[in-house]
Amino acid sequence: MTLLKKEYNDVAYISGPLLFVNAAADLAYGAIVEIRDGNGRTRGGQVIEVSEQNAVIQVFEETRGLDLATASVSLVEDVARLGVSKEMIGRRFDGLGRPIDGLPNVVAEKRVSINGQAMNPAARAKPEEFIQTGISTIDVNTSLIRGQKLPIFSGSGLPHNELAAQIARQAKVPGHEGDFAVVFAAMGLTQREVSFFTQEFERTGALARSVLFLNKADDPAVERLLTPRMALTTAEYLAFEHGYHVLVILTDLTNYCEALREIGGAREEIPGRRGFPGYMYTDLASLYERAGVIEGKPGSVTQIPILSMPDDDITHPIPDLTGYITEGQIVVDRALNAKGVNPPINPLPSLSRLQGNGIGKGKTRADHKNVSDQLFAAYANGLELRKLVAITGEDALTETDKLYLRFAEDFEQYFIGQGNADRSIDDSLTVAWGILSKLPQSQLTRIGRDAIDKYYGTKMDEMWRGNRI
Repeated sequence: MTLLKKEYNDVAYISGPLLFVNAAADLAYGAIVEIRDGNGRTRGGQVIEVSEQNAVIQVFEETRGLDLATASVSLVEDVARLGVSKEMIGRRFDGLGRPIDGLPNVVAEKRVSINGQAMNPAARAKPEEFIQTGISTIDVNTSLIRGQKLPIFSGSGLPHNELAAQIARQAKVPGHEGDFAVVFAAMGLTQREVSFFTQEFERTGALARSVLFLNKADDPAVERLLTPRMALTTAEYLAFEHGYHVLVILTDLTNYCEALREIGGAREEIPGRRGFPGYMYTDLASLYERAGVIEGKPGSVTQIPILSMPDDDITHPIPDLTGYITEGQIVVDRALNAKGVNPPINPLPSLSRLQGNGIGKGKTRADHKNVSDQLFAAYANGLELRKLVAITGEDALTETDKLYLRFAEDFEQYFIGQGNADRSIDDSLTVAWGILSKLPQSQLTRIGRDAIDKYYGTKMDEMWRGNRI
Protein backbone atom coordinates (compact mmCIF):
# COMPACT_ATOMS: atom_id res chain seq x y z
CA MET A 1 0.00 0.00 0.00
CA THR A 2 1.48 3.36 -1.01
CA LEU A 3 1.04 6.07 1.62
CA LEU A 4 0.64 9.83 1.31
CA LYS A 5 4.09 11.36 1.41
CA LYS A 6 5.05 13.41 4.45
CA GLU A 7 8.44 15.09 4.39
CA TYR A 8 10.95 15.31 7.23
CA ASN A 9 13.57 18.02 6.67
CA ASP A 10 15.53 18.05 9.94
CA VAL A 11 18.35 15.67 9.00
CA ALA A 12 20.81 15.81 11.90
CA TYR A 13 23.90 13.90 10.75
CA ILE A 14 25.23 10.93 8.80
CA SER A 15 27.29 8.04 10.18
CA GLY A 16 28.41 5.61 7.45
CA PRO A 17 25.24 4.15 5.91
CA LEU A 18 23.02 5.63 8.64
CA LEU A 19 21.00 8.83 8.50
CA PHE A 20 19.68 10.44 11.71
CA VAL A 21 16.49 12.49 11.39
CA ASN A 22 15.10 14.70 14.16
CA ALA A 23 11.40 15.14 14.90
CA ALA A 24 10.37 11.96 13.10
CA ALA A 25 8.90 9.97 15.97
CA ASP A 26 5.83 9.08 13.89
CA LEU A 27 7.93 7.03 11.47
CA ALA A 28 7.40 3.31 12.04
CA TYR A 29 10.14 0.71 12.51
CA GLY A 30 10.81 -1.06 9.20
CA ALA A 31 9.20 1.65 7.07
CA ILE A 32 10.66 2.32 3.62
CA VAL A 33 11.58 5.93 2.92
CA GLU A 34 12.97 8.04 0.10
CA ILE A 35 15.82 10.48 0.71
CA ARG A 36 16.08 13.43 -1.69
CA ASP A 37 18.86 16.02 -1.72
CA GLY A 38 19.09 19.48 -3.26
CA ASN A 39 20.61 18.07 -6.45
CA GLY A 40 17.47 16.07 -7.12
CA ARG A 41 19.16 12.72 -6.45
CA THR A 42 17.02 10.19 -4.61
CA ARG A 43 18.10 7.29 -2.43
CA GLY A 44 16.13 4.57 -0.74
CA GLY A 45 16.29 3.71 2.94
CA GLN A 46 14.66 1.79 5.78
CA VAL A 47 13.86 2.91 9.31
CA ILE A 48 15.74 0.72 11.79
CA GLU A 49 15.22 2.67 15.02
CA VAL A 50 12.71 5.21 16.30
CA SER A 51 12.81 7.23 19.51
CA GLU A 52 11.22 10.44 20.77
CA GLN A 53 14.31 12.38 19.69
CA ASN A 54 15.08 10.97 16.25
CA ALA A 55 14.72 8.18 13.72
CA VAL A 56 17.65 6.18 12.36
CA ILE A 57 17.52 5.25 8.67
CA GLN A 58 19.67 2.73 6.82
CA VAL A 59 20.42 4.21 3.40
CA PHE A 60 20.45 1.68 0.55
CA GLU A 61 22.89 3.65 -1.62
CA GLU A 62 26.11 5.55 -1.03
CA THR A 63 25.70 8.43 1.47
CA ARG A 64 28.79 10.28 0.26
CA GLY A 65 27.91 13.70 -1.17
CA LEU A 66 24.54 13.87 0.59
CA ASP A 67 23.94 17.50 1.62
CA LEU A 68 22.33 17.60 5.07
CA ALA A 69 21.09 21.17 4.62
CA THR A 70 18.95 20.31 1.60
CA ALA A 71 18.12 16.66 2.34
CA SER A 72 14.56 15.59 3.02
CA VAL A 73 13.02 12.25 3.93
CA SER A 74 9.59 11.09 2.82
CA LEU A 75 7.65 7.93 3.63
CA VAL A 76 7.10 5.45 0.77
CA GLU A 77 5.75 2.29 2.42
CA ASP A 78 4.89 1.30 5.96
CA VAL A 79 7.20 -1.74 5.75
CA ALA A 80 9.70 -3.21 3.28
CA ARG A 81 7.73 -5.13 0.66
CA LEU A 82 8.46 -7.17 -2.45
CA GLY A 83 6.20 -7.52 -5.44
CA VAL A 84 5.96 -11.26 -6.04
CA SER A 85 4.72 -13.29 -8.98
CA LYS A 86 5.06 -16.77 -10.39
CA GLU A 87 6.71 -15.08 -13.37
CA MET A 88 9.81 -14.45 -11.22
CA ILE A 89 10.94 -17.99 -12.01
CA GLY A 90 13.71 -17.80 -14.60
CA ARG A 91 14.65 -14.22 -13.67
CA ARG A 92 17.68 -12.52 -12.10
CA PHE A 93 17.41 -9.68 -9.57
CA ASP A 94 19.75 -7.58 -7.47
CA GLY A 95 19.75 -7.67 -3.69
CA LEU A 96 16.77 -5.30 -3.50
CA GLY A 97 14.63 -7.27 -5.93
CA ARG A 98 15.23 -5.10 -9.00
CA PRO A 99 15.65 -6.94 -12.34
CA ILE A 100 19.24 -7.17 -13.64
CA ASP A 101 18.61 -9.46 -16.60
CA GLY A 102 17.58 -6.74 -19.04
CA LEU A 103 13.93 -7.76 -18.95
CA PRO A 104 11.00 -5.58 -17.80
CA ASN A 105 9.87 -5.37 -14.19
CA VAL A 106 7.77 -8.27 -12.97
CA VAL A 107 4.04 -7.58 -12.89
CA ALA A 108 3.38 -8.29 -9.23
CA GLU A 109 0.45 -10.49 -8.26
CA LYS A 110 0.73 -9.06 -4.74
CA ARG A 111 3.13 -7.08 -2.55
CA VAL A 112 4.13 -8.77 0.67
CA SER A 113 6.33 -7.84 3.62
CA ILE A 114 9.84 -9.24 3.30
CA ASN A 115 9.92 -9.92 7.04
CA GLY A 116 7.45 -12.77 6.58
CA GLN A 117 5.16 -14.14 9.23
CA ALA A 118 6.12 -16.53 11.99
CA MET A 119 5.16 -20.10 11.13
CA ASN A 120 2.73 -21.42 13.72
CA PRO A 121 4.52 -24.33 15.44
CA ALA A 122 1.21 -26.20 15.72
CA ALA A 123 0.75 -25.92 11.94
CA ARG A 124 4.18 -27.31 11.09
CA ALA A 125 4.21 -30.75 9.53
CA LYS A 126 7.03 -33.19 10.26
CA PRO A 127 9.66 -33.15 7.47
CA GLU A 128 9.58 -36.67 6.03
CA GLU A 129 10.36 -36.50 2.30
CA PHE A 130 13.81 -37.04 0.80
CA ILE A 131 15.37 -34.39 -1.48
CA GLN A 132 17.90 -35.80 -3.93
CA THR A 133 20.85 -33.48 -4.54
CA GLY A 134 22.66 -35.87 -6.87
CA ILE A 135 25.72 -35.71 -4.57
CA SER A 136 26.47 -39.10 -3.00
CA THR A 137 27.99 -37.86 0.26
CA ILE A 138 24.93 -35.70 0.98
CA ASP A 139 22.26 -38.11 -0.27
CA VAL A 140 23.60 -41.20 1.50
CA ASN A 141 25.35 -39.88 4.61
CA THR A 142 23.71 -36.53 5.43
CA SER A 143 20.38 -36.74 3.65
CA LEU A 144 18.45 -33.51 3.03
CA ILE A 145 14.77 -33.72 3.96
CA ARG A 146 12.02 -31.50 2.51
CA GLY A 147 11.36 -28.66 4.97
CA GLN A 148 14.77 -28.97 6.64
CA LYS A 149 17.43 -26.30 7.13
CA LEU A 150 20.83 -27.91 6.56
CA PRO A 151 23.83 -25.54 6.34
CA ILE A 152 27.11 -26.09 4.52
CA PHE A 153 30.20 -25.11 6.53
CA SER A 154 33.08 -24.21 4.23
CA GLY A 155 36.23 -22.11 4.34
CA SER A 156 37.93 -19.36 2.39
CA GLY A 157 39.16 -20.62 -0.97
CA LEU A 158 37.15 -23.85 -0.88
CA PRO A 159 34.76 -24.63 -3.76
CA HIS A 160 31.46 -23.89 -2.00
CA ASN A 161 30.30 -21.74 -4.90
CA GLU A 162 30.74 -24.66 -7.29
CA LEU A 163 28.97 -26.93 -4.79
CA ALA A 164 26.08 -24.47 -4.51
CA ALA A 165 25.72 -24.33 -8.29
CA GLN A 166 25.83 -28.14 -8.52
CA ILE A 167 23.09 -28.54 -5.90
CA ALA A 168 20.96 -25.88 -7.60
CA ARG A 169 21.35 -27.72 -10.92
CA GLN A 170 20.73 -31.26 -9.68
CA ALA A 171 18.36 -31.07 -6.68
CA LYS A 172 14.90 -32.57 -6.99
CA VAL A 173 12.16 -34.20 -4.96
CA PRO A 174 11.66 -37.57 -6.70
CA GLY A 175 8.14 -37.63 -8.09
CA HIS A 176 7.71 -33.84 -7.86
CA GLU A 177 10.07 -32.64 -10.60
CA GLY A 178 7.41 -30.43 -12.22
CA ASP A 179 6.69 -28.36 -9.12
CA PHE A 180 10.23 -28.00 -7.79
CA ALA A 181 11.95 -24.59 -7.79
CA VAL A 182 15.23 -23.13 -6.55
CA VAL A 183 15.57 -19.66 -5.03
CA PHE A 184 19.23 -18.70 -5.00
CA ALA A 185 20.47 -15.69 -2.99
CA ALA A 186 24.13 -14.70 -3.07
CA MET A 187 25.53 -11.96 -0.83
CA GLY A 188 28.79 -10.05 -1.18
CA LEU A 189 29.81 -11.53 -4.54
CA THR A 190 32.78 -10.36 -6.56
CA GLN A 191 32.14 -9.58 -10.22
CA ARG A 192 33.86 -12.85 -11.15
CA GLU A 193 31.47 -14.79 -8.90
CA VAL A 194 28.45 -12.99 -10.36
CA SER A 195 29.62 -13.99 -13.85
CA PHE A 196 30.22 -17.57 -12.70
CA PHE A 197 26.74 -18.04 -11.23
CA THR A 198 25.01 -16.27 -14.13
CA GLN A 199 26.81 -18.34 -16.76
CA GLU A 200 26.45 -21.59 -14.79
CA PHE A 201 22.70 -21.23 -14.34
CA GLU A 202 22.21 -20.29 -17.99
CA ARG A 203 24.59 -22.94 -19.38
CA THR A 204 23.03 -25.84 -17.46
CA GLY A 205 19.41 -24.75 -17.92
CA ALA A 206 18.95 -24.46 -14.13
CA LEU A 207 17.77 -20.86 -14.57
CA ALA A 208 14.49 -22.10 -16.08
CA ARG A 209 13.34 -23.26 -12.63
CA SER A 210 15.24 -20.75 -10.50
CA VAL A 211 14.97 -17.24 -9.09
CA LEU A 212 18.32 -15.50 -8.55
CA PHE A 213 19.05 -12.63 -6.15
CA LEU A 214 22.65 -11.42 -6.59
CA ASN A 215 24.14 -8.87 -4.19
CA LYS A 216 27.63 -7.70 -5.16
CA ALA A 217 30.52 -6.90 -2.84
CA ASP A 218 30.50 -3.23 -3.89
CA ASP A 219 26.78 -2.85 -3.16
CA PRO A 220 25.88 -1.14 0.14
CA ALA A 221 26.09 -3.34 3.25
CA VAL A 222 22.48 -2.46 4.04
CA GLU A 223 21.32 -4.15 0.83
CA ARG A 224 23.08 -7.34 1.97
CA LEU A 225 20.76 -7.51 4.99
CA LEU A 226 17.67 -7.42 2.77
CA THR A 227 18.81 -9.93 0.12
CA PRO A 228 18.05 -13.18 2.03
CA ARG A 229 14.70 -11.78 3.11
CA MET A 230 13.82 -10.99 -0.49
CA ALA A 231 14.71 -14.58 -1.42
CA LEU A 232 12.77 -16.17 1.43
CA THR A 233 9.71 -14.02 0.73
CA THR A 234 9.77 -15.24 -2.88
CA ALA A 235 10.20 -18.85 -1.70
CA GLU A 236 7.28 -18.63 0.74
CA TYR A 237 5.06 -17.19 -1.96
CA LEU A 238 5.91 -19.92 -4.49
CA ALA A 239 5.59 -22.64 -1.84
CA PHE A 240 2.44 -21.68 0.00
CA GLU A 241 0.56 -19.83 -2.75
CA HIS A 242 1.49 -21.99 -5.76
CA GLY A 243 2.40 -25.34 -4.19
CA TYR A 244 6.07 -25.44 -5.22
CA HIS A 245 8.68 -27.41 -3.31
CA VAL A 246 11.29 -24.66 -3.01
CA LEU A 247 14.96 -25.13 -2.18
CA VAL A 248 16.52 -21.89 -0.93
CA ILE A 249 20.31 -21.64 -1.21
CA LEU A 250 21.84 -18.71 0.71
CA THR A 251 25.54 -17.93 0.18
CA ASP A 252 27.59 -16.57 1.83
CA LEU A 253 26.04 -16.02 5.28
CA THR A 254 29.44 -14.86 6.56
CA ASN A 255 29.17 -11.79 4.31
CA TYR A 256 25.67 -11.20 5.68
CA CYS A 257 26.92 -11.33 9.28
CA GLU A 258 29.84 -9.02 8.46
CA ALA A 259 27.31 -6.50 7.14
CA LEU A 260 25.30 -6.93 10.33
CA ARG A 261 28.46 -6.12 12.35
CA GLU A 262 29.22 -3.11 10.15
CA ILE A 263 25.76 -1.65 10.67
CA GLY A 264 25.95 -2.38 14.39
CA GLY A 265 29.24 -0.51 14.60
CA ALA A 266 27.78 2.48 12.77
CA ARG A 267 24.91 2.51 15.28
CA GLU A 268 27.49 2.43 18.12
CA GLU A 269 25.94 -0.71 19.59
CA ILE A 270 27.71 -2.62 22.35
CA PRO A 271 29.44 -5.51 20.52
CA GLY A 272 29.18 -9.17 21.47
CA ARG A 273 31.50 -12.06 20.58
CA ARG A 274 34.18 -11.12 18.01
CA GLY A 275 32.50 -7.72 17.63
CA PHE A 276 29.25 -9.15 16.22
CA PRO A 277 25.95 -7.78 17.58
CA GLY A 278 24.49 -9.56 20.58
CA TYR A 279 21.25 -10.07 18.67
CA MET A 280 22.93 -11.98 15.80
CA TYR A 281 21.45 -15.28 17.05
CA THR A 282 17.94 -13.83 16.86
CA ASP A 283 18.62 -12.28 13.48
CA LEU A 284 19.89 -15.56 11.99
CA ALA A 285 16.96 -17.43 13.53
CA SER A 286 14.57 -15.03 11.79
CA LEU A 287 16.03 -16.31 8.49
CA TYR A 288 16.52 -20.01 9.22
CA GLU A 289 13.16 -20.56 10.87
CA ARG A 290 11.36 -19.56 7.67
CA ALA A 291 11.98 -23.10 6.39
CA GLY A 292 9.36 -25.77 6.91
CA VAL A 293 6.26 -27.65 5.81
CA ILE A 294 2.76 -26.46 6.77
CA GLU A 295 -0.08 -28.89 7.40
CA GLY A 296 -2.64 -28.83 4.61
CA LYS A 297 -0.45 -26.94 2.13
CA PRO A 298 1.26 -28.84 -0.69
CA GLY A 299 4.39 -26.69 -0.96
CA SER A 300 7.45 -26.46 1.27
CA VAL A 301 10.55 -24.35 1.90
CA THR A 302 13.88 -26.11 2.42
CA GLN A 303 17.07 -24.18 3.17
CA ILE A 304 20.76 -24.75 2.48
CA PRO A 305 22.62 -21.77 3.99
CA ILE A 306 26.31 -21.72 3.03
CA LEU A 307 28.90 -19.97 5.17
CA SER A 308 32.69 -19.75 5.01
CA MET A 309 34.16 -20.21 8.49
CA PRO A 310 36.83 -17.58 9.25
CA ASP A 311 40.16 -19.38 9.74
CA ASP A 312 38.27 -22.70 9.33
CA ASP A 313 37.11 -22.21 12.94
CA ILE A 314 33.87 -24.10 13.54
CA THR A 315 33.59 -22.44 16.98
CA HIS A 316 33.45 -18.96 15.38
CA PRO A 317 30.16 -17.19 16.30
CA ILE A 318 28.67 -17.52 12.80
CA PRO A 319 28.90 -21.34 12.41
CA ASP A 320 28.42 -21.78 16.15
CA LEU A 321 25.09 -19.94 16.24
CA THR A 322 24.04 -21.46 12.92
CA GLY A 323 24.62 -24.93 14.37
CA TYR A 324 22.33 -24.17 17.30
CA ILE A 325 19.44 -23.11 15.07
CA THR A 326 19.69 -25.55 12.16
CA GLU A 327 19.34 -29.33 11.92
CA GLY A 328 22.89 -30.46 11.23
CA GLN A 329 25.73 -29.40 8.96
CA ILE A 330 27.61 -30.44 5.82
CA VAL A 331 31.35 -29.80 6.19
CA VAL A 332 33.57 -28.95 3.21
CA ASP A 333 37.05 -30.24 4.05
CA ARG A 334 40.30 -28.47 3.17
CA ALA A 335 42.42 -31.63 3.32
CA LEU A 336 40.15 -33.45 0.85
CA ASN A 337 40.20 -30.43 -1.43
CA ALA A 338 44.01 -30.41 -1.35
CA LYS A 339 43.97 -34.06 -2.50
CA GLY A 340 41.83 -33.12 -5.50
CA VAL A 341 38.66 -34.78 -4.18
CA ASN A 342 35.63 -32.99 -5.63
CA PRO A 343 33.25 -32.12 -4.03
CA PRO A 344 35.40 -32.23 -0.87
CA ILE A 345 32.64 -33.05 1.63
CA ASN A 346 33.83 -34.85 4.77
CA PRO A 347 31.05 -37.14 6.06
CA LEU A 348 32.60 -37.64 9.53
CA PRO A 349 31.91 -34.17 11.02
CA SER A 350 28.78 -33.80 8.86
CA LEU A 351 25.33 -34.55 10.26
CA SER A 352 21.68 -34.44 9.26
CA ARG A 353 19.47 -34.65 12.34
CA LEU A 354 16.35 -35.32 10.25
CA GLN A 355 17.90 -37.98 8.02
CA GLY A 356 16.04 -40.84 9.70
CA ASN A 357 12.68 -39.21 8.93
CA GLY A 358 13.04 -39.33 5.15
CA ILE A 359 15.01 -42.44 4.22
CA GLY A 360 14.45 -46.19 4.27
CA LYS A 361 11.91 -48.56 2.79
CA GLY A 362 9.26 -46.82 0.72
CA LYS A 363 11.20 -43.53 0.73
CA THR A 364 14.70 -44.20 -0.62
CA ARG A 365 15.78 -47.83 -0.17
CA ALA A 366 15.50 -50.30 2.68
CA ASP A 367 19.29 -50.62 3.10
CA HIS A 368 19.99 -46.87 3.04
CA LYS A 369 20.44 -46.21 6.77
CA ASN A 370 22.56 -49.31 7.41
CA VAL A 371 24.80 -48.60 4.42
CA SER A 372 25.27 -45.03 5.65
CA ASP A 373 26.28 -46.26 9.12
CA GLN A 374 28.66 -48.86 7.67
CA LEU A 375 30.36 -46.31 5.39
CA PHE A 376 30.81 -43.95 8.32
CA ALA A 377 32.32 -46.64 10.57
CA ALA A 378 34.63 -48.08 7.89
CA TYR A 379 35.90 -44.67 6.77
CA ALA A 380 36.57 -43.61 10.37
CA ASN A 381 38.52 -46.83 10.88
CA GLY A 382 40.51 -46.25 7.69
CA LEU A 383 41.49 -42.72 8.78
CA GLU A 384 42.63 -43.99 12.18
CA LEU A 385 44.81 -46.59 10.45
CA ARG A 386 46.34 -43.86 8.27
CA LYS A 387 47.54 -42.13 11.43
CA LEU A 388 48.98 -45.42 12.70
CA VAL A 389 50.77 -46.08 9.41
CA ALA A 390 52.40 -42.64 9.63
CA ILE A 391 54.06 -43.82 12.85
CA THR A 392 54.69 -47.56 12.42
CA GLY A 393 54.45 -48.17 8.67
CA GLU A 394 52.22 -50.70 6.91
CA ASP A 395 54.25 -53.73 7.99
CA ALA A 396 52.58 -53.65 11.42
CA LEU A 397 49.08 -53.92 9.90
CA THR A 398 46.97 -57.04 9.50
CA GLU A 399 45.49 -57.97 6.11
CA THR A 400 42.09 -56.68 7.27
CA ASP A 401 43.68 -53.38 8.31
CA LYS A 402 45.17 -53.02 4.83
CA LEU A 403 41.70 -53.56 3.34
CA TYR A 404 40.37 -50.69 5.47
CA LEU A 405 43.21 -48.47 4.24
CA ARG A 406 42.26 -49.32 0.66
CA PHE A 407 38.60 -48.73 1.51
CA ALA A 408 39.38 -45.18 2.70
CA GLU A 409 41.18 -44.45 -0.58
CA ASP A 410 38.37 -45.86 -2.72
CA PHE A 411 35.74 -44.09 -0.63
CA GLU A 412 37.40 -40.72 -1.21
CA GLN A 413 38.21 -41.36 -4.85
CA TYR A 414 34.98 -42.90 -6.13
CA PHE A 415 32.24 -42.13 -3.61
CA ILE A 416 33.05 -38.64 -2.32
CA GLY A 417 35.01 -37.59 -5.41
CA GLN A 418 32.23 -37.88 -7.98
CA GLY A 419 33.05 -34.59 -9.68
CA ASN A 420 30.14 -33.02 -11.56
CA ALA A 421 28.23 -36.29 -11.96
CA ASP A 422 24.52 -36.29 -11.10
CA ARG A 423 23.82 -39.54 -9.25
CA SER A 424 20.41 -40.86 -8.27
CA ILE A 425 20.14 -42.35 -4.78
CA ASP A 426 20.21 -45.83 -6.34
CA ASP A 427 23.40 -44.93 -8.20
CA SER A 428 25.00 -43.64 -4.99
CA LEU A 429 24.09 -46.78 -3.06
CA THR A 430 25.42 -48.93 -5.92
CA VAL A 431 28.79 -47.15 -5.71
CA ALA A 432 28.73 -47.59 -1.91
CA TRP A 433 28.12 -51.34 -2.22
CA GLY A 434 30.89 -51.62 -4.81
CA ILE A 435 33.37 -50.19 -2.29
CA LEU A 436 31.98 -52.08 0.72
CA SER A 437 32.18 -55.37 -1.19
CA LYS A 438 35.98 -55.14 -1.01
CA LEU A 439 35.71 -55.72 2.74
CA PRO A 440 35.03 -59.23 4.13
CA GLN A 441 31.36 -59.88 4.88
CA SER A 442 32.30 -60.41 8.51
CA GLN A 443 33.30 -56.74 8.75
CA LEU A 444 29.87 -55.45 7.64
CA THR A 445 28.51 -55.44 11.17
CA ARG A 446 26.07 -52.55 10.61
CA ILE A 447 24.19 -54.21 7.73
CA GLY A 448 21.59 -56.98 7.94
CA ARG A 449 22.03 -60.38 6.30
CA ASP A 450 19.20 -59.80 3.79
CA ALA A 451 20.90 -56.70 2.37
CA ILE A 452 24.29 -58.43 2.26
CA ASP A 453 22.83 -61.38 0.38
CA LYS A 454 21.16 -59.04 -2.10
CA TYR A 455 23.86 -56.42 -2.75
CA TYR A 456 27.24 -57.77 -1.60
CA GLY A 457 29.56 -58.37 -4.54
CA THR A 458 28.46 -55.31 -6.54
CA LYS A 459 31.29 -54.52 -8.93
CA MET A 460 33.04 -51.15 -9.20
CA ASP A 461 33.06 -51.11 -12.99
CA GLU A 462 34.35 -48.44 -15.33
CA MET A 463 30.98 -46.68 -15.43
CA TRP A 464 31.46 -45.45 -11.84
CA ARG A 465 35.12 -44.65 -12.34
CA GLY A 466 34.19 -42.46 -15.30
CA ASN A 467 31.37 -40.88 -13.30
CA ARG A 468 33.90 -38.82 -11.39
CA ILE A 469 34.81 -36.71 -14.40
